[in-house]
Amino acid sequence: MTGLQAGLKNRHLSMIAIGGVIGAGLFVGSSSGIATAGPGILLSYALVGTLVVLVMRMLGEMSAANPTSGSFSAHADRALGRWAGFSIGWLYWFFWVVVLAVEATAGAKILEGWIPAVPQWGWALIVMVVLTATNLVSVGSYGEFEFWFAGIKVVAIGAFIVVGGLAVFGVLPGVDSDKAGLGNLTGHGGFLPNGPGAILTGVLLVVFSFMGSEIATLAAGESEDPQRAVTKSTNSIIWRIGVFYLGSIFVVVTLLPWDDKSIAEQGSYVAALDSLGIAHAGQIMNFIVLTSVLSCLNSGLYTASRMAFSLGERGDAPKAFARTTSRGVPLVAIVASVVFGFVAVFFNYKFPDSVFLFLVNSSGAVALFVWLVICFSQLRMRKIIQAEAPEKLVVKMWLYPYLTWATAALIVFVLGYMLTDTEHDGRETVLLSLLVAAVVLVIAVVKQKAGWGRASLAAASSGEERDKVKTG
Repeated sequence: MTGLQAGLKNRHLSMIAIGGVIGAGLFVGSSSGIATAGPGILLSYALVGTLVVLVMRMLGEMSAANPTSGSFSAHADRALGRWAGFSIGWLYWFFWVVVLAVEATAGAKILEGWIPAVPQWGWALIVMVVLTATNLVSVGSYGEFEFWFAGIKVVAIGAFIVVGGLAVFGVLPGVDSDKAGLGNLTGHGGFLPNGPGAILTGVLLVVFSFMGSEIATLAAGESEDPQRAVTKSTNSIIWRIGVFYLGSIFVVVTLLPWDDKSIAEQGSYVAALDSLGIAHAGQIMNFIVLTSVLSCLNSGLYTASRMAFSLGERGDAPKAFARTTSRGVPLVAIVASVVFGFVAVFFNYKFPDSVFLFLVNSSGAVALFVWLVICFSQLRMRKIIQAEAPEKLVVKMWLYPYLTWATAALIVFVLGYMLTDTEHDGRETVLLSLLVAAVVLVIAVVKQKAGWGRASLAAASSGEERDKVKTG
């Protein structure tokens, strides 16, 4: 057993941090948000973006002081107790293995459209097998794949913003877009055509496309300089969200009126490209969405396996999960995550409207639970770090503790508002996610009563011995 190895280069980490923010949900889910809130969807994205920046700042503070593959689960373990680290770790793992099935199916649909000779389930299988093989080779091969996948996404969105922006201001040569212009922000019923309440409904529709921004803090544990990697990704998240999310959505809602039928029929980005008369806009966008899907799959498998590895290391999962190959790859953790992913894919084809819908909805609010736990962990961890190693506070949460409490209150408010949303499955998502969380929490409490206290003492003493060896 060799443990995880520092196989990720700085360029890998930089692109994982940038690409992690851009999920396939940005391309696929934005059209329903635009239809709900009109141009006001920009405020929904800005609100969720601010929330993510604040949560990532808290996570950055804890992870820069203690980079680990368990990230927020390991921090919750120490700050709030074993029950918290166990619960949020397993919920996060569950979220990502369901995402594997969702993304594999989305990718398979695109590939089947190009090569119909291979059935959809066959493409889903091929995609999963290829990316599993990539993750099994070494962490470096995962990093290399992610570098190129994320690179394509970043370049594509960058080009979209530049080309679209030029068209909006009427300076794009060779294109005469009669619908484009800043007037689209206030024409067609105003900036908030469906009223201010639609901003909050928009928040519910876009919040899940931001999940993944925390991947860089998990990956940092396998990099050459973890502290530098975490600090860099934390400090750059504001411009990443500002450019990729707000920038690209701004271009979409200024190129076309928000109520243009093509947005709902073709998807917001395809419709925007089409309006410029760009040939094969749909296929270009399909290619970009496919790279986003593959990137999300690749990172999802990596993230789920590293969380399983961390849980195994802490005694919260089978010990086999914490075993690594000579190349530092947690083989059993990867295979276990993939197997559950395959099972979920099977459910998607066999029982799409029952079992699979339950899996998707019951993991839907996990992102918000994770962010809430990060808030409460940071409130406690700041005091621990200040007492034990104040020099490790290289990243600090702004206006602590007031802004942390305000962020937690906003997350609770969003969860509460979701309970009133029956139109977009918000209530069902929260209730089913709470049900799964309650089951995991009960298991955690039972385990704690069954002797976690003794295990914690043993782990703490072995940790002290390791620290003595490191500093000695």
